[in-house]
Amino acid sequence: MKKRFIILISFLFLTIVLAYNSMFFVEQRIQSLILQFGEPIRVINEPGLNFKIPLAQNVVKFDKRILLFDNSAEEIIAADKKRLIVDAFVRYKIIDPLKFYQTVRFEAALNNRLGSVVNNSLRAVLGRVPLEAVISDRRELLMQEVSGLVAERATQFGISIEEVRIKKADLPSENSEAIYRRMQTERQQEAAQIRAIGEEKARFIRAESEKQKTVLLAEAQRDSDILRGEGDAEKNKILGKAFNKDPDFFAFYRAMQAYSKALTEGDTTMVLSPKSDFFEFFGNAEGK
Repeated sequence: MKKRFIILISFLFLTIVLAYNSMFFVEQRIQSLILQFGEPIRVINEPGLNFKIPLAQNVVKFDKRILLFDNSAEEIIAADKKRLIVDAFVRYKIIDPLKFYQTVRFEAALNNRLGSVVNNSLRAVLGRVPLEAVISDRRELLMQEVSGLVAERATQFGISIEEVRIKKADLPSENSEAIYRRMQTERQQEAAQIRAIGEEKARFIRAESEKQKTVLLAEAQRDSDILRGEGDAEKNKILGKAFNKDPDFFAFYRAMQAYSKALTEGDTTMVLSPKSDFFEFFGNAEGK
């Protein structure tokens, strides 16, 4: 009796385990593929509770949502032989789980094959246009063409391509350094040109200043000579009038000025005859 009870309990436990393993739930965002001994036999796209044969069948699940594939940066040579490092990404959906499983099996294995398709498409489209087109407004049209090529070639994997976009497009490091050096040279040339223009203007301003200085000095000298000449003329005029009024006094006055200039303190020695006209007023104080 006890042995039968144990067998019954074991049978019930095994039944529960088998029943539990035969049930699986498909979420709204998931699509499932049932495999029987490794071979796909059924695709389940609708959410809800489903059943499978325990041990003989297993379930592989795939995401229904839009997935992101971040392609590794790839070097592209444009039509004008210029190199460009392109970092692109792809948004895609798994629309045929059976084909997807048969070609790539798992999402992780898709990276290499889809990456090859993306790189080939980028080379085919971007390789026939100059670098300027890739970095200009034409990029949007070029990426639409790339998306079309990738979508056409990706159907073999059971996926649909939503879009292909360039995340970043850079020149190789050596090209960037060359461009930096060229820009630096251009800025240096521009700075030298600005300095040359400034020096030329400075020389012009200095020349104008010297010219104005010379003109002002010449005008001042001219005015000074005129005033001096007018002053001398006026002086001579006054002296002439004074001489005409009293010639003897004027002669005496001139002699005193001469004595004042000649007989100053110093080391100068003068040898003159006492009868010289220079001592006219010394010999005769009364002027006789």
